[in-house]
Amino acid sequence: MKQFPDSPHAPAETRGWPPISVVMPVLNEERHLREAVDQVLAQHYPGEIEVVLAIGPSRDRTQEVADAIAAADRRVVVVPNPTGRTPNALNAAIAASRNGIIARVDGHAMLPPDYLRVAVETLYETGADNVGGVMAAEGVSPFQQAVARAMTSKIGVGAAAFHVGGTAGPADTVYLGVFRRSALDRVGGYDEHFQRAQDWEMNHRIRQTGGLVWFQPRMRVSYRPRPNVRALAKQYFHYGRWRRVVARTHEGTINLRYLAPPVAVLAILLGLVVAPFFPLGLIVPGGYAAAIVAGSALTGSGLPWKARLWLPVVYATMHMSWGWGFLTSPRRLARPPR
Repeated sequence: MKQFPDSPHAPAETRGWPPISVVMPVLNEERHLREAVDQVLAQHYPGEIEVVLAIGPSRDRTQEVADAIAAADRRVVVVPNPTGRTPNALNAAIAASRNGIIARVDGHAMLPPDYLRVAVETLYETGADNVGGVMAAEGVSPFQQAVARAMTSKIGVGAAAFHVGGTAGPADTVYLGVFRRSALDRVGGYDEHFQRAQDWEMNHRIRQTGGLVWFQPRMRVSYRPRPNVRALAKQYFHYGRWRRVVARTHEGTINLRYLAPPVAVLAILLGLVVAPFFPLGLIVPGGYAAAIVAGSALTGSGLPWKARLWLPVVYATMHMSWGWGFLTSPRRLARPPR
C-alpha cells in the first residue's frame, strides 16, 4: 500500500496513516449519540481520529450529552448548527475540523470496525476524491425487513451500486463518503440549498471538476429503514422532489431510471381516469399491480411471511411516492444562481 505523508508530531505507531476528521450532523439523538461516537472512536484505524459534532436545535438533551462527551474526550469537538439542516451541519463540522481526510458519518450509521482503514487505503490506491460503500439496509420488524429487501433490490431502487452492491469502481455517487479535504475545498462543500440529495449533487460537482468518486463494496454500513408506510412515503416523496431540483440545476443528469417512477404514476392515473369510459384503461394500473406482486414473489425469498406480505405495499409506496414527489416538485425550490 502507498505510504501516506507523515506528521512529525504523530506517535510512532500511527505514522504513515493520515489523521481523519469524522463529521456528524446531529439532531434529537440523545439516546444514540454516545454509542455512535464511541463506535467511531473504536475504529480499527492506526491513525488519529477527530470527531466533530454539529448539533441542531434538538427537542431532547442532545446538546447536554454532546457537551459531556466533548468535555470527557479531547478528540471530540462540538459546533452549533442553528438551522438544524443536514448540509449546513456538515459544512459547519467540516469548517471546524483540522485534518486532510474528512469522513461523513450519520448518527444512526453502524460502521464495520475497519471502515476508516479500508476507506483510506482505497483513497490512496485509486487516487479518488471520495470513496464510499454499501447502504446495507437491515430491518427488525416485518415492515422494516420488507423495506430493507426493497432497498437492496433493483425493482425497488434501480441498479445503484451503493444500494444493491457490485464490484469496486467509479460511481456517480456513494453512501456517506470519505473525502479528501482538497476536493471539498475545490467544490465549495455541500450546497446548503439542497435539503435532500445533497450527497448526489456534491458528488456530481466533484466529478464535473475532474475528481473521481469510487465505490468500495467492502465499506458496508448498516442502515435501519423507516418503521411504517407513512414515514417511508414521506421519505421517498422528498427524495423524488429534490431529485427534480437537482435535475433542474444540473442539466443532463436525469436518465431513464429516474424517469420510470413519474411515468408510472402518470400512466396509472390516466388509466384510472379513463377506465369508467374505456375499461381497457385498467390495463396499466392492473399490469403494474401484477408486476409488483410478481416482483415481490421473486425478491421475497427467505423473508418471514409477514414481511413478504408487506413487500408489494413497500414497492408501490416507494415508486408512487418518489414519482409523485418528482412530478409535483415546485419551481420555487429551484436553486438560485451561484
